[in-house]
Amino acid sequence: MTYDGERPAAADLAPRLVLATHNQGKLAELRALLRGQVAGLDVDTQVVDAGAVGGPDVVEDGVTFAENALLKARAVAAATGLPAIADDSGLAVDVLGGAPGIFSARWAGRHGDDRANLELLLAQLSDVRDEHRQAAFVCAAALVDPGARVPETVETGRLEGTLLRQPQGEGGFGYDPILRPAGLEVSCAELTREQKNAISHRGRAFRALLPAIIAALR
Repeated sequence: MTYDGERPAAADLAPRLVLATHNQGKLAELRALLRGQVAGLDVDTQVVDAGAVGGPDVVEDGVTFAENALLKARAVAAATGLPAIADDSGLAVDVLGGAPGIFSARWAGRHGDDRANLELLLAQLSDVRDEHRQAAFVCAAALVDPGARVPETVETGRLEGTLLRQPQGEGGFGYDPILRPAGLEVSCAELTREQKNAISHRGRAFRALLPAIIAALR
């Protein structure tokens, strides 16, 4: 960065990368991933969320996680002229053929009602034996660069596990209290933020996308 006295020059504070979300947890995760990866990039001022640059609200009418992620990234990149990242994620249950999938956030009929979604899913699976309760959190992360330094890129991350019969833990959100990651004895809601980020579907997708992000910012 360039400094004018003790204050950064205005040009140095201009956003260079937009994450198409208003979720500050996702933004913090992306900033942590990028910290120190791109010379001259101040992640705390130049990696921003959609609200900071007036990004549009986007109707997520794709039929896959990847389609929805690309819809959001394309819209924000077009509106801001900046490289944009977006993700879409949900829970895929084996015995339900991958559902709730893209409908995870509105499985019970109302968008964002975590408790109702979780309770409905548990009721639907109440007769499913433990050995058949495999599921995974899935995330598709997309990068769209209006400057065409890199092509549109989508990467996917998964967190495999099994579904519990009752919620466990107070952390996280959504279906976190009922997914126990493979190899662990706790639910996602019982992990610290650092533990969850290290193995999460979103963390894995963002890390896979990192080379394309770095190329778009050079």
